[in-house]
Amino acid sequence: MSQPILVVGAGPVGLTVALSLARQGVPVQVIEAEPGLTVDQRAGSFHPPTLEMLEPLGVTAEMQKIGLKVPRWQLRDREQGVIVEWDLGLIADHTRYPHRFHLEQHRLTPILFHKLHAYRHASVRFSTQFVSASQDAGGVTAHTNHGSIRAPWLIACDGGRSLVRKGLGIDFEGFTWPERFIKTATTFDFASTGKGFCTRNYFSDPDEWLNLFKVKGNGAPGIWRGIMPVPPGETDEQAVSMEGIQRRLQGIFPKSGDYEIPYYALYSVHQRVAATFNKGRVLLAGDSAHVNNPIGGMGMNGGIHDGINLAGKLAKVVHGEAGDELLDLYSRQRRHAAVKYVQAQTIANKRLMEERDPAIRTKNFDELRRTAENPETAKAYMRRAALADSLRDAAAVT
Repeated sequence: MSQPILVVGAGPVGLTVALSLARQGVPVQVIEAEPGLTVDQRAGSFHPPTLEMLEPLGVTAEMQKIGLKVPRWQLRDREQGVIVEWDLGLIADHTRYPHRFHLEQHRLTPILFHKLHAYRHASVRFSTQFVSASQDAGGVTAHTNHGSIRAPWLIACDGGRSLVRKGLGIDFEGFTWPERFIKTATTFDFASTGKGFCTRNYFSDPDEWLNLFKVKGNGAPGIWRGIMPVPPGETDEQAVSMEGIQRRLQGIFPKSGDYEIPYYALYSVHQRVAATFNKGRVLLAGDSAHVNNPIGGMGMNGGIHDGINLAGKLAKVVHGEAGDELLDLYSRQRRHAAVKYVQAQTIANKRLMEERDPAIRTKNFDELRRTAENPETAKAYMRRAALADSLRDAAAVT
């Protein structure tokens, strides 16, 4: 059996690509800087095509035991209420999973890890920090805090600040939004308010838009997570103060007493795509290749799509069924999907929610209502929002 392929990063994308490779008989080793799987409260939403991709790995069935099905989602206006409600049951003829699915990424990674652990030709090394890499015609030498590792290929899944990508000198093209985003969580059940909230709601507001959704939580009946903008003039200290957090939550639903807050986080938001997803024997996937704002739940989904596409092509190269040029096709296909769909759609989503001009807001809402009223245009809208169109178009790239 050949030398293991090296994957840098044991997040959702790194473990997905490793599991897919192992399932196809390819030896693989994952290294992770942290001492164990991280508890990261970032991504938590899966689209139908992603659930379909994870199904052959035995992952989707395990996810469904602990996550939350979301058959409908709403676009709301802070003043007007519900603008449109999308029923994913309309696309049941296109997918086995006509719903979105809520599960925090730190509850997905243990499933992936345990599935990967079942393969004798797969391993994960924690507390192993990638430092640098060099490559030649025969492979890649990765230097870590525990020495060097030789591998025929290296796959970078080490996040938006990827040391692998930076070491290769690959441009990370795009921009950073001027405002930061704050993420808050509360045990308060917004479904009990009588306001008709779905388990996934997007609130349009020129001053403070909102992404509000429910996850099950470990051992809890439910956690509601809210993502909102923090204007440039507000300091970090003001944003993460209990006064600031309570003000934002009371703005969603005014209630007596404070909201219980299990966790919160403040972060900067970027829209960037690597100039190429491969360079020699090094390949990029997930956040190391592209990052975007979280409105629409496309970042982790796009990263998992990278991982499945890459694993399928790289397995063919390793088994001698295709030449290395197949990996150039991976880069073209997935970069196309990242630029044309993930970046374009997430930017459009943010602009829709923060639009200030009343006439444009009215026009946008009227167009969405007309789209939702027609089953065929509604289906088309939901397929694009679920990244199904991005996969179809990417597959057509040659």
